[in-house]
Amino acid sequence: MNKTLPIALQVYSVRDNAEKDFLGTLSAVKEMGYDGVEFAGLYGLSVNEIKAALAVTGLTAISAHVPYAELIEDMEGTVKKYVEIGCKFIAIPYMVEELRPGTPAYPETLENFRKIGEVCKANGVKLLYHNHDFEFVKLEDGRYALDAMYEDIPADLLETELDTCWVKVAGEDPVEYIKKYAGRAPIVHLKDFYKSGETSGALYDLIGIAPEEKKASAFEFRPVGSGMQDMPAILKASVEAGAQWVVVEQDRPSLGTAMEDVETSIEYLKKQGW
Repeated sequence: MNKTLPIALQVYSVRDNAEKDFLGTLSAVKEMGYDGVEFAGLYGLSVNEIKAALAVTGLTAISAHVPYAELIEDMEGTVKKYVEIGCKFIAIPYMVEELRPGTPAYPETLENFRKIGEVCKANGVKLLYHNHDFEFVKLEDGRYALDAMYEDIPADLLETELDTCWVKVAGEDPVEYIKKYAGRAPIVHLKDFYKSGETSGALYDLIGIAPEEKKASAFEFRPVGSGMQDMPAILKASVEAGAQWVVVEQDRPSLGTAMEDVETSIEYLKKQGW
């Protein structure tokens, strides 16, 4: 592979460390070799404090996961806050079940996504959506809910942040999905995992969302290159699809501490020539 992309870390991966020592954690992340960070919360810090930490470490704030409800409450103010931090992308990370495609509330969700996308566009940032596996439910018209969202909202108002773990867990090929959204996939989430047996229901307990019922399973998030994903193919597809960044995310550590696992991920990527 003769072209690579800058690598960011989703700070959620090391959230406990960031909560205790934000600057120290970011400094360690930079030392590991990461080029940027994607936020998921600001740990009670002010915009100026975040900017100061970025300036000291030399990390680029590429994007932030911002809850839908927070954006709805104050679209303009929330978007401007992340613009001031330096983010070029804002990603909606999750949608509660009653607002998803196929529900009575979905038309309102669509309209709100368009409004948020317009505010982002007016402020020079792009709105993204970060998927899990539940968007791969089939609607009555035969489309996946995820594809319906991207068909129902124009690309200039909503682009993709494909989470390759959840695409694979849903039974689809992450490489093919990255290719499908070529030109509309500026950030690709690199997330590896291991699973055996039935995983339905137990997965979301791992990220703090209680399932209605659990089934016996073996599932764990892994450092990039340590699980079941074909990472070389995912990386190649990301480049070919026109991605601007790849982001390492590991919802929970498995082979070591959170900091050790994200270092294992970047070391793997370095060995791949990234």
